[in-house]
Amino acid sequence: MANHIGKNERFEQGIKTRRSVLGDAHVDRAQTVTTRFDQPFQQLITEAAWGSVWSGNHWTKRERSIVTIALLAALGQDEELAMHVRATANTGAIEADIREALMHVAIYAGVPAANHAFKIAKHVLAGMKADISREEETK
Repeated sequence: MANHIGKNERFEQGIKTRRSVLGDAHVDRAQTVTTRFDQPFQQLITEAAWGSVWSGNHWTKRERSIVTIALLAALGQDEELAMHVRATANTGAIEADIREALMHVAIYAGVPAANHAFKIAKHVLAGMKADISREEETK
């Protein structure tokens, strides 16, 4: 990330939590492409989303993951939804959790939103299973 980010305790906690949820590779990629233009935004989401909301102690990462998936699906945020479905490998949320979250989306945000989200989740989950199979073959 750009050298001009103002690092503080919440930022450092945010980076730690972000890495634990999304993985080092994702965070490293995000930091590599950060410029002066989007640096304030990256600092904001690192501190607020990851350093405050995701670092809270009332809900588990699994619970936060389920709620996040439902919200992103309801809002039609496809790329973020896919990213958070992939992150379930690190949060403890399982396929049944994703399915139940999307069932709630169908009722509370609409069947078309849930239908589209199911397609995205199925694609991402299939890719995750394929990655695991490839990793096991190379062992």
